[in-house]
Amino acid sequence: MIELHVVGLLIGFAVVALTGGTLHWMLHPPSTRAERAAQVAEAELEQMIGSVIVVFSQDVHSEHMMLLAARLARRERAELLAAYVIEVPHTLPLSADMEPEHRAALETLATADAIGRKNDVEVHTEVIRARLVSQGVLELAKRKDARLIVLGSYREGKYAGAPLARAIEVIAAQAQCDVLIGVQSNKPKVLASAGAIGAPRSSNGTST
Repeated sequence: MIELHVVGLLIGFAVVALTGGTLHWMLHPPSTRAERAAQVAEAELEQMIGSVIVVFSQDVHSEHMMLLAARLARRERAELLAAYVIEVPHTLPLSADMEPEHRAALETLATADAIGRKNDVEVHTEVIRARLVSQGVLELAKRKDARLIVLGSYREGKYAGAPLARAIEVIAAQAQCDVLIGVQSNKPKVLASAGAIGAPRSSNGTST
C-alpha cells in the first residue's frame, strides 16, 4: 500500500508539472517566427562570447570594427584584445629590428585603446611578430582561447570584385572559433584622430 501511495504521489506531481508547463507555454508563446529565431540567436551569442580578438596589421585595418567589438565585449563582459601582427620576412630573424613597423603598430593600438575607453571597455593590446599574419592570428587565438576573431577586410585589388585578402581567407577557414569579417564601404570617410574618437568631422577637418 505504501508503495502504491508513493507511486500515486509521483504520478500526481508529474501531472501537475506537465499541466503547469502547458499553461505557461499557452500564456507565453513566442508570437512570431522572427521572435523565436531572435531568442535562439541571443542564447547562442551568450554561449559564444568569452574573449574577443580584434586583428590589425599593415594591410588589415579593423578600426571600423573596433567600435562594434567594444560594445559587444561590454555587453557580454568579455575580455577584449586588440592585436597587431607584424609580418617579418623570411630573410630576417623574427627578432629583427623593424622600428617603423613597430611604431605603426603602437599608433594603431593606441587608437584601438581610445575607442575602448570611449565605450568604457578595457582593451588589452599586444604586438605580435609572425612570418604570416594568418599564422600569428591563429596561434594567438589558440593561446588566448578566443571565442571570436574580428577582422576588418580588405580586397587584393582596387575594384569591388577583387577577392578578399588571402590572410583573411586562411583565418576564416582554419580558426577554431567564430570569425567576424567587416568589409568596409567604398564610400570615402574622414576619421577623427585618436584623441577625439567619436567626434564627427567635416572634410576640412573641423568638428561638426
